[in-house]
Amino acid sequence: MRQSILFTKTKREPPKDEEAINAKLLIRAGFVDKVMAGVYSFLPLGFRVLKKIENIIREEMNAAGGQEIIMPVLHPKEVWEKTGRWSGFDALYKVKGKDGREMALGPTHEEIIVPLAKKFINSYKDLPAYLYQIQIKFRDETRVKSGLLRGREFLMKDLYSFHSSQEDLDNYYEKMKKVYQRVFKRCGLNTIITEASGGTFSKYSHEFQVLSEAGEDTIYWCEKCGWAQNREIFGGGSKCPKCGAKLKIGRAIEVGNIFKLGAKYSEPFDLKFKTKDGKEQIVIMGCYGVGLGRILGAVVEVSHDDNGIIWPENVSPFNVHLLAVSDKRKATSDKIYQSLQKTKIEVLYDDRNDVSAGEKFADADLIGVPWRAVISEKTGDKIEVKKRDEKKTKLISGNGLLKLFQKRHRS
Repeated sequence: MRQSILFTKTKREPPKDEEAINAKLLIRAGFVDKVMAGVYSFLPLGFRVLKKIENIIREEMNAAGGQEIIMPVLHPKEVWEKTGRWSGFDALYKVKGKDGREMALGPTHEEIIVPLAKKFINSYKDLPAYLYQIQIKFRDETRVKSGLLRGREFLMKDLYSFHSSQEDLDNYYEKMKKVYQRVFKRCGLNTIITEASGGTFSKYSHEFQVLSEAGEDTIYWCEKCGWAQNREIFGGGSKCPKCGAKLKIGRAIEVGNIFKLGAKYSEPFDLKFKTKDGKEQIVIMGCYGVGLGRILGAVVEVSHDDNGIIWPENVSPFNVHLLAVSDKRKATSDKIYQSLQKTKIEVLYDDRNDVSAGEKFADADLIGVPWRAVISEKTGDKIEVKKRDEKKTKLISGNGLLKLFQKRHRS
């Protein structure tokens, strides 16, 4: 993409109504625009990052047996009354149609997925089943001070698993722990699997926490054996209950969670299946959620410096930021840009004529593409290449640049 036609422009100053680093940098760099507290528009750059995250999640969910669907945002009041959550879910947005019918804007989809599953799950032969969606959610949050980390409208992946036995649920739950770790690692995040309250349906659920001062959670963890709990269920003490090592304490961002739901939602809707011997038995469930915008915000919180964002390569909007800082070498810059595009390398080309070299360098640091390639009179017939998170530069030829990114693209 040519930067001269990019819809957005960078801002020199951070927004005054934002406290979170992720929101400040994403707005300044032109990735998102704030509509109101907890609600953001994703602009061309931010949309590209969001789609990269979405594709990683989709690949991993499909590999884990998930089948993708999409469910409605509008939910009838009746299904929420059936589970007792019409009055019991504090963050539920409620709306009324012209015909007087009351509905909810979906904050989660158990009340929709279970009646759906009941239409297709009848026998043990239909189990297990794994359904997921990537869908906009709405929650009437009282506190929305953390930018993209906590919103009133947000994009979320939720997968629901349906099982004939506790053993089958347990096995899939452990599998999904590993799947989630792969998702976050591919997005450039190191996560700590943290025990949290399982509510009324299991002893523990598990959160995937990223250490960061921007986090709203406090966790206790052991570096030696990996045990971790969040503050709400922590039993106290300074030593790990599993191995006896000294515990660490820190703030963290929750980027995903998984629950063993058991029969909590299948019972109200009478979701049953027939066993091999013809008996009816209740279906038990698990659910596995992850917020895409929250991942994006968490990446910015843990991967930035004083100059701007530093995107991990897998989720960066582009592979390389090409800067033309010499009118005399503009033809060469155009040729390199076209060559990169032909070889399917995603390139943001700063071809702007009315911007100084210093401004181009500042914008490149702010936007945070992992690699910067500069063509100027100073570089002669070479191109100056630099990684965003390193100071060291090197000069390579045009063919060398193509080979560098073709190799990285393949890997």
